[in-house]
Amino acid sequence: MEQDKDLEILTMKKILDIKRKISKADKPKEISSRDIVLSRLVDRGIEVLEIAEKHYPDKTKYIIDKLAELIKNEKVEYISGGELLGLFRQLGLNIHVETSINVEKHGKLVPLADKLKFDS
Repeated sequence: MEQDKDLEILTMKKILDIKRKISKADKPKEISSRDIVLSRLVDRGIEVLEIAEKHYPDKTKYIIDKLAELIKNEKVEYISGGELLGLFRQLGLNIHVETSINVEKHGKLVPLADKLKFDS
């Protein structure tokens, strides 16, 4: 949970940084669809997007363009990693995201499998 909050904070900082860059620019620059979508991703959304781009670059580009259009039209505010993963899967793109469960042991995070091995 704490990692999700940290990632969300980093995402918000990135959004603010992009907004500052836009306001400092002398001449207006067009922001890419990818940048628009990246600015609205939370949780593990960036990770899911990068995996999708790696495996399905053409299809992901099209989806990014459509998501950016929805964001511009204020139909979408933020997109979580789970929501983005669900969208890709509904569209037939089989994206696999590595997951792990960690538990605290003596002040350190260790994989659940390791904890179960040693506690048995």
